[in-house]
Amino acid sequence: MAYKAKIRVTLRPSILDVQGKAAQHALENLGYTTVESVRIGKYMEVNIGENTAEEAGRVCTEICQKLLSNPVMEDFTFELEPLN
Repeated sequence: MAYKAKIRVTLRPSILDVQGKAAQHALENLGYTTVESVRIGKYMEVNIGENTAEEAGRVCTEICQKLLSNPVMEDFTFELEPLN
């Protein structure tokens, strides 16, 4: 069996999001004055060929910690979806 991991990586709340601030400022200039904040992150989909959701989750956690996110500055979450 295989699983699709839908991974979201975001800056930790304590880290200034320079891209988000720039996007918020641009939106204000376009007249969207009710937009109070913008945070920009990354979204990835990874297919993992493991037999159980538990094993796929373990692999996903490891690859997020080792490569797909910066553990000093970023947090990650993921959802697993079985592939047929």
